[in-house]
Amino acid sequence: MELQTEANPEKETSRLEAFSDGVFAIAITLLILELKVPALIATDINSPALGKALLQQWPSYFSLVTSFFTILVMWVHHHEIFSHVRKADAWVHFANGCLLLVVTFVPYPTSVLAAYLETPAAKAAAIFFSGTFILIAICFNLVLRAAFRKKTLLPSTPESVVERSCRNYLYGPLFYSFALLGAFIDVRLCLGICTALWIYWAATAMQNTQI
Repeated sequence: MELQTEANPEKETSRLEAFSDGVFAIAITLLILELKVPALIATDINSPALGKALLQQWPSYFSLVTSFFTILVMWVHHHEIFSHVRKADAWVHFANGCLLLVVTFVPYPTSVLAAYLETPAAKAAAIFFSGTFILIAICFNLVLRAAFRKKTLLPSTPESVVERSCRNYLYGPLFYSFALLGAFIDVRLCLGICTALWIYWAATAMQNTQI
C-alpha cells in the first residue's frame, strides 16, 4: 500500500489552495473601497463639476488598476507554484501564511499612494508602496523554497521548472528595490517600474503555463 502511494502520489494541498484563493479574492476586492463618490458643493452640483471631480480621482484609478493586476498576477504565480506541490507541511503553511499576510496588506499602501500622489508627500507614499512589494517578493521566495523541496514536490515536476522558478523569483526583491530607489528620484519613475514589473511577471506566468 505504501509503495502504491509513492508510485501514484495524490495532491494534498486542496485546503491550503482554497484558503489562499479566498485571501487573494478578499484582497483584490478590498482595492475597490479606495474609490469614493466625489463630494460636490450643494451649489455646484452639475455634470461638468461631477466630470471634473471624477477625473481628479485619477490617482485612485491608477493605484487600483496597478494593484489589481499585481495581485492577479501573484495569484496566477501562486497557482503555478502549487500545481507542482504534492503535499504541504508546517514550513509550507507558515511560508504561505507570511505571503498571504502581505497580500492582504496591499490595499493599504494603495490607499496611501492614491491619497498623497499629488501632494508633497508623494515620495514617501511611493516608497511605502514599492517597499510593500519588496516584502511580497521576499515572501514569494520563502514559499518557493518551502514548497519546492523533494519531500513536497510532485515527482513528475521537471528539474528545469524548479531551477527556472528559483532563478526568476530571486529577481523579484532586486527589481522592486529599483522601484523603491526610483521613488527617491521621481515618483513617476517608481510607478513606471512597478507597472512594468507586473507586465513582466504576467509574461513570465504565461510562459510558465506554456511549458
